[in-house]
Order: sequence, then C-alpha cells, then structure tokens
Amino acid sequence: MIRYALVFALAALPASALAQPADPMAEIIELIDARADQSADTARKLWEWAELGYQEEKSSGLLKQSLSANGFTITSGVADIPTAFMAEYGEGGPVIAILAEYDALPGINQDAVSIRSPIEGKGAAHACGHNLFGAGSVEAAIAVSKWLKKSGTPGRVRLYGTPAEEGGSGKVYMVRAGLFEDVDFALHWHAADRNSAAARTTLANRSAKFRFRGVSAHAAGAPEKARSALDGVESFNMMVNMMREHVPQQSRIHYVITEGGVAPNVVPDFAEVFYYVRHPAPDGVDEIWARVEDAARGAALGTGTTVDWEVIHGNNPLLVNEPLAKMMDSKLRQIGGITYTAEEQAFADGIYASFDKPNLKLGSQEEIQPYAVSLGYGSTDVGDVSYATPTVGLNTATWVPGTSAHSWQSSAASGMSIGFKGVQVAAKTLTLAAIELYTNPELRAEAKVEFDKARGPDYQYKSLLGDRDPPLDYRK
Repeated sequence: MIRYALVFALAALPASALAQPADPMAEIIELIDARADQSADTARKLWEWAELGYQEEKSSGLLKQSLSANGFTITSGVADIPTAFMAEYGEGGPVIAILAEYDALPGINQDAVSIRSPIEGKGAAHACGHNLFGAGSVEAAIAVSKWLKKSGTPGRVRLYGTPAEEGGSGKVYMVRAGLFEDVDFALHWHAADRNSAAARTTLANRSAKFRFRGVSAHAAGAPEKARSALDGVESFNMMVNMMREHVPQQSRIHYVITEGGVAPNVVPDFAEVFYYVRHPAPDGVDEIWARVEDAARGAALGTGTTVDWEVIHGNNPLLVNEPLAKMMDSKLRQIGGITYTAEEQAFADGIYASFDKPNLKLGSQEEIQPYAVSLGYGSTDVGDVSYATPTVGLNTATWVPGTSAHSWQSSAASGMSIGFKGVQVAAKTLTLAAIELYTNPELRAEAKVEFDKARGPDYQYKSLLGDRDPPLDYRK
C-alpha cells in the first residue's frame, strides 16, 4: 500500500517537479546558439569594415559595445594603443583571459562568393579570418560571464582586444606592459580550414623596413651624378637571396619592395624594402637577423647609398602546454564539427574547384583532426602571451577544407555562413574549456607545472621587437 501511495503522490506532482535537473553545460550551449544571429552580425560588420592594424576603430568599438552591454567593465587604450582594450567580468577566483583579434590584411580583397570577385575600391580583407576571431571570442566571454553569475563560481573572465596581429605585434606591447601578470590562463582560437586543437607551435619572427637613400639625377643625361637607392635595395635582396642556401632548413625569409621610384628616367633617391625573418627559436632569428643587417650595410657600401632600418614587429614562438591542449581537444570533440546546408555545399564546391592539389577533402569540416604535437611555420604574437601565462587554443573549419590563409578563398568564406558556423564551434569550445579550468584545480596545477618546466628555471622575458613604441602608423 505504501508503494501505491507513493506512486499516486508522484503522479499528483506538477511535471516541473518531476523534471530532471537542468544540465548547466547544455544551458550554456543553448545560450550561445540563441546568440548566433548577433554573433554573425558582428562577424559580418568586421568583415565589411576590414580595418588594418592599429586602425580598427569601428571594429574594436563594436566589440566593446557588445561586452559593455553584457555587464563587462571596459578599459580602453591599454599599452598606449588606442584600439587595444580589456573587458572584465566577475570577481575573485582564477583570472582566465580570452584573446580577440580584429585586424584585416592589406593588398587582398574579395566578395563573399565562390569565384574570384574583388570589391571595387576596397584595399583590404579579412583573409585571415580575424573578423571571426573577434566575434567568436566575444561570444565565449559573454557565455562564460553568464555561467559565472548563474553558478556563483568565484572567477574573472577577461577579454583582451588585441589589434594589429598581422605584422604589428599588438599583444607583444600588451605583454610588455604587464597586462598579463595576474592572468592564470589564456585561451585563443583561429579561423582555419579544419577543426583541430592539436598542440602546434609556431616560428619566432622579426620584421623591419630597410630604407635606402641615394642621389637623384637624370637617368640618361647625368647618370654619373646619381646614386640609386633602388640599386641598394636590389643588391640587398640579391645578397639575402643567396643567403637562403646557408640558413637552417626551418627558417623563412620573405620581403616586398614597398617603394622603388616612380619614373624610369629619374634615378630614385629613396627606396624601401620590408623584410620578415622566421626561425623556430628566438636565438635563431637573432643569428639570421645579424646577417641580414650586414647584407644591408654591404649593399649600401657597394652602391654608394646609405641605409637605416626600423624594426616593425617581432614575436616569440608559441609555447605548447599539453595538459591544456589535450583538455581543449576533448572539448572540441564534445562540440563536434560543421555541417553544410545545400547552399553552403554549393559554395564549398565552387571554392574547392579553384584549388590546386588541396590537402584536405570536402566533408572533413564535419570531423575533428587527430591530436598531435607539431611545428607550424606561421608566426603569431600569441607566442609572447604563451610565455607570460599558460596558453591554449584551437582552430575551427571556418573555411572550405583545403583553403590557405591569406587568400581570396579564405576571405570569401570569412564573410558568409560557413565562417559564422565556425565561430559558433569556437565560442562553445572556448566556453567549455574556461569552465573546466574554473572547476578543475588539478588541471590548473598540472598546467602550471608544465608551464614552469617549459620556460625553465632561469627564464627571463625578451621581446624580439626591442623597446620600441607601438608602430601605430605601420599600415598607413
């Protein structure tokens, strides 16, 4: 009789009283899904504006506005950079940073369509997907703030608005200013052609603009009176190109001539070339760089010109933290990949047809790539952050599989729904990773032990760009 009485009593209860306890992780994912249109709108606006490094006034303003509307305290103009900012929510507990980028690339331009189609009058594009990076990181920070408030967990989430990643090293100045000294962990992500949280490091790098000065004269009427600054640049480039045979295999050197004269019959008295040098180790960059500087001096001596140079940026390599990387990999697998609609599949087919020997197959956007530790050949100023605090990131398939960064194909996808779906995957994964760090003291301890071991007992931070001020006009 007691058993039947219990059954009748339960039956009399309202349905809400019988419901299972809500899954807080499911709730936070639903929150991110509910904000998908807002996230896409942010990403699209940044894509349309395509503001260059240290000029991202509208882009940083939009991100700050969104965060402020959700209860974050905003600190603008940090590290003497007008478009850099910090936004914080919460109190006490661990401080978890989420990095956001939003600068575009010059010299490339593309509409959000699957054939080559530049937009007239537009000289830049989000060919590295930083419009997506900014939108996704802001959404993750907002979701984490909602979870902190609802769960009552002590902790602070801090969104770092980091300008000028593309050759401006915005984060390096923020690290140098001590803005990460109280941060326990940093999270980041990047647009890509695949879903992966593999532990992939990067190359250290340094760049500079080498400026040669000579004497102008009529190229036919008085050539003996002239000393060509362009000859200086070309001699310099020739010596560096010969040097490529005698540098370590994993090094990278590249350049563009930014100024070389305007008329063939006027010997140019000014010419400029912009160089990048990369190597897996900062010391390797220093060694190659010294040889590049010697080549510049030799070129000036041999052509009767003078030369000076301005270091523009420099990044340390990314320091891998495997406990954090394996955790991020598990969260990404929990979220899963990206499924195309019929319209998106048609777009992807068109993009894929433009590739020459793509290294991924269509359909792989639905998968998570295997976990591995590897060396990447790009560079990022996240590297300097990773030496300031334990740092971890991921990639999501915001682009059609096989797409290269810095291409018209990546820019096209960054401005449409395929890119926006990748933003959602990133925001969800970052949110789950942050929650894991707030609630898992064992993981926090393990990651910090790994961090201290990787840096070494005698580690001292060294910026590869020296003590220069932020080059706020380097894209002007």
